[in-house]
Amino acid sequence: MSNDRNRSWYRELNRYHWFVLAVACLGWMFDTMAQQLFNLARKPAIRDLMGPHAGPGAVDEQGAIATALFMIGWATGGVLFGILGDRLGRAKTMMLTILTYTLFTGLSPLASGVWDFDFYRFACGLGVGGQFSVGVALVAEVVPATARPYALGMVQAFSTIGNMIAALIVIFLGRLEQDGVIHSAWRVTFLAGALPAPLALVVFKKLKEPEQWLQARAAKVRMGSYGELLGDPRWRRNAIAGLLLAFAGVVGLWGIGFFSYDLLRPALENSFRAQGLTGADLAGRVTIWIGVTSLLQNLGGFFGVQAYTYLTQYTGRKQAFAVSFVAAMLMTAYTFWNLRTISDIFWMIPLMGLTQLALFGGYAIYLPELFPTRLRSTGSSFCYNVGRFAAAAGPFSLGLLTSHVFAGHAEPMRYAGVTMCLVFLVGLAALPLAPETKGKPLPE
Repeated sequence: MSNDRNRSWYRELNRYHWFVLAVACLGWMFDTMAQQLFNLARKPAIRDLMGPHAGPGAVDEQGAIATALFMIGWATGGVLFGILGDRLGRAKTMMLTILTYTLFTGLSPLASGVWDFDFYRFACGLGVGGQFSVGVALVAEVVPATARPYALGMVQAFSTIGNMIAALIVIFLGRLEQDGVIHSAWRVTFLAGALPAPLALVVFKKLKEPEQWLQARAAKVRMGSYGELLGDPRWRRNAIAGLLLAFAGVVGLWGIGFFSYDLLRPALENSFRAQGLTGADLAGRVTIWIGVTSLLQNLGGFFGVQAYTYLTQYTGRKQAFAVSFVAAMLMTAYTFWNLRTISDIFWMIPLMGLTQLALFGGYAIYLPELFPTRLRSTGSSFCYNVGRFAAAAGPFSLGLLTSHVFAGHAEPMRYAGVTMCLVFLVGLAALPLAPETKGKPLPE
């Protein structure tokens, strides 16, 4: 019976359910595309903006600053748009978030120095942070309860597709840069992030607010109140548990996993120099292979999200999280310690992506189940985004471990990455605080 339901959940969706699911998937997909374009273009952009006299250490330090500011913007936007999602409505807030992240991604190519580049990254982060909570709240409230985990898992799976689209864009532009057709491919890369803006018009014209949200507003209850979220013992406990779960995964991905590109870049440059490549040929070839690495990481991530979605239907939310945290810790540490050649990319990177992004499938399914309608967007955003204020220290921590603690080692980033993997233990430690929500209705 359970297996039949797993295979046929989509039959419970009507035409409007599919429309809502499609809008949420596309909104989150283009959001993550904007995120990943930054990860892939971060180092070339900062190297170009700092000029030829900037040393590798200075470039890495500025890269950590830009990433931290992006994550602080992400957290700030998550708080602001999370509250708006409960007070103003899911659909209206989704439109605002899409416009924000596409506008400032599109403005990033205009940067003339690292500080205005950092400003655009911070402002883009505001919109990026708001999209997730309103999207998952919308889907959770609209689709039938039995289809909810699978629909929310699909929303998160589309995040990996957004990342893969970004990788394909970078591969294509890297080829053009290698052929001398374009220079400073990173500027064109960010320009591509502005293309999804018309989706906001579709949201504005077609999307309706969920019936649950309309009923809550009509009942004159307090909507989007941090006072109630943190003042009520039940919601406060859920918020703290969700925050710790999300913190571990966010640091694991943004403070470690997405820096695998920087770990790999020197090896690629040395390999291609040995083949006689220099200048644009060298830069273009490295860009292509960084794109391939991202593509493989997110391909693994797509299957990781699906794995969590189906695993949690058999084990429950908490057990699936426990398995995912242990797997992410072990595979990430193994990859950072052993990744050295191009052939390693084809199996280590997909497995690291699978284990790390499985956790994010869990966040999409679990966080909306922790809070009532009046607090669902606020609470989900608190868990998923507020932790980014602390998680913003992840890139700094990796940078400090690399440049100071392990600076005497031949490849300090390997030691730093393995050490940082201890953050996944924070997620495991939070599980006793977390309620089991499998099979239960959304709280009210």
